[in-house]
Amino acid sequence: MAIEYFTEDIDFCLQDQPKTTSWISSIIQSNNQKLGELSYIFCSDDYLLDINKDHLNHDYYTDIITFDNSEEEGIIESDIFISVDRVKENAQTQSASFELELHRVMIHGILHLLGFSDKTPAEQKLMREKEDACLSLLKN
Repeated sequence: MAIEYFTEDIDFCLQDQPKTTSWISSIIQSNNQKLGELSYIFCSDDYLLDINKDHLNHDYYTDIITFDNSEEEGIIESDIFISVDRVKENAQTQSASFELELHRVMIHGILHLLGFSDKTPAEQKLMREKEDACLSLLKN
């Protein structure tokens, strides 16, 4: 149905929203799921830290928190919070562009909603492969 983009506690604007929306929608559809309501909330480290503490009882910084709001199987609905501060730092650490790392994190949340995990080394490897495959579709 819809992908919306919001900000909290930062000044940020996602570039090329229509292309990104189309890309995410196509990933969801190619995995035999339907798009419900999906919100990306771009925020600061501190904002996401508060969410991490309040909702997950974790006291550390993270780049993404994905809340699965789906009430019906086969329909993706979620609020995905992304720390722009973490993405910037990760991009530098990985020697990647900010845009590439941002898209990687954005699709990472979708992959979790599609049932992929990253708890074990084998799952992490598969998640990275899936991220790379999805990112290759965005470049076209």
